[in-house]
Amino acid sequence: MSANVCASSCCTNVILAGVGGQGAVLASKLLARAAMERGLPVKTAETIGMAQRGGSVFSHVRMGEDAHSPLIGRGRADAIVAFEPAEAVRQLAFLRHGGVVVTSDAPVVPVSAATGGPAYDLPAIMSYLHERVGDKSLVVVNAAAAEAELGTARVLNVVLLGAAARAGALGPVTVDDLVAAVRALVSPRFLDLDLRALSFGDVLFRSEKKGQVLQEELL
Repeated sequence: MSANVCASSCCTNVILAGVGGQGAVLASKLLARAAMERGLPVKTAETIGMAQRGGSVFSHVRMGEDAHSPLIGRGRADAIVAFEPAEAVRQLAFLRHGGVVVTSDAPVVPVSAATGGPAYDLPAIMSYLHERVGDKSLVVVNAAAAEAELGTARVLNVVLLGAAARAGALGPVTVDDLVAAVRALVSPRFLDLDLRALSFGDVLFRSEKKGQVLQEELL
């Protein structure tokens, strides 16, 4: 995958999406701080909706000289970082042509699906992402492997940020920039865990057409 997926060297547009409790807001703060560590101007905006009830949470992060307003227009996002696959689908209208999607493969099934609402069809969701985004622009993080290695699923947001940086989805922001942001913003009690989460590199690239699953360690 390209080390620079951004359409413009003057601005990188990233949407972070999840559900309440997954840490999307913290992730946006970490990304913004990492960009500032690079000396980049940053604009952010958050829409949290019914976050406390497991509703959609998403943040716009714009980094660079051309970031004159906080909101990303439809078809203008260089990357979507989603902590839940259905939320990646929900935000796809914002992704520019050739943009990258980095998502967890672990679903958060809404209450409505268990109380007579539409069923949560994970295979259909993942297939749709592959078809719309393309295998070369879709990075799927193995959430179960991350939880097994780190001992918790609570830092999946940080795992996704690290994977996105390694995939080049965050423009000029590197893992080292994210490390500096974590050291600046995370409580000392959780610092070691979050730094380990950033270094987690087990990522799945799934190809429905080839019918296989490939694992690659992102260096």
